[in-house]
Amino acid sequence: MTQVLSGIALARRLEKTEGRGNAAFVDAQARTDPSSGAIWTSVGGTFAMFAGVGSPITQTFGLGIHLPLAAKELDTIEHFFRSRGSAIFHEVCPLAGVDVYATLSRRGYVPVELSTVLYQPIDVTTRIGSNPAVRVRQADAGEAALYGSVASQGWSEHPEVMPYIRDFAKLSLACATCFFAEQDGKPIATAALFMHEGTALLAGASTVPAGRRQGAQNALLDTRLQTAAANGCDLAMMVAAPGSASQRNAERQGFRIAYTRTKWMLEA
Repeated sequence: MTQVLSGIALARRLEKTEGRGNAAFVDAQARTDPSSGAIWTSVGGTFAMFAGVGSPITQTFGLGIHLPLAAKELDTIEHFFRSRGSAIFHEVCPLAGVDVYATLSRRGYVPVELSTVLYQPIDVTTRIGSNPAVRVRQADAGEAALYGSVASQGWSEHPEVMPYIRDFAKLSLACATCFFAEQDGKPIATAALFMHEGTALLAGASTVPAGRRQGAQNALLDTRLQTAAANGCDLAMMVAAPGSASQRNAERQGFRIAYTRTKWMLEA
């Protein structure tokens, strides 16, 4: 297995994959609900996407990581969001450089969130140990409602976000490869896989409260890595809150930290 080290080349690959993954979601939303106004564009190598006011996907990815950040391009990006009545958010990789951070600060942006990006080289021999009593299968296109329901139940401790999670998960079937983990024939967890140019983006992990601590997410991770490798991917990535249980679990399974991003918001 080829060794992959942290650096600008890796950062560009990871940021491009996540940008493409979110752009695919926006395209799916636009097809499913044209009235949503969902749209994305690329400005100076930066993905700017609108999936509705307040959506966590309504932001940029890759700001300053692919090409130097120019003031006129930032003007264009800001107009893209303002013209749609949206607040302006940028998810910024630290390898974009301190000048990008300084530019955002001068323009009135403030940091509002951190996220850790993790990665792992993979091949067909990559395996994750899991509970044999948990069966994983791919979700069918006609199971969007079931997939959304199971995914949202994993957020039952936060009822205010359950409707969004349900709708987000349902739409994921139109732009990603999605899976159920089942125990005794009942779905207890969900997870999604998006692949772009050899990189596998792992997202959408959710387990219903009654199904936790049964190894469902390990089983889903194993299946997604196998699926990605079988489709020619040699690198997997995921995103977690810094220091979270999700990050620790990823590290236990061989993932390494590539970098920690900062999300910036333009103050009104």
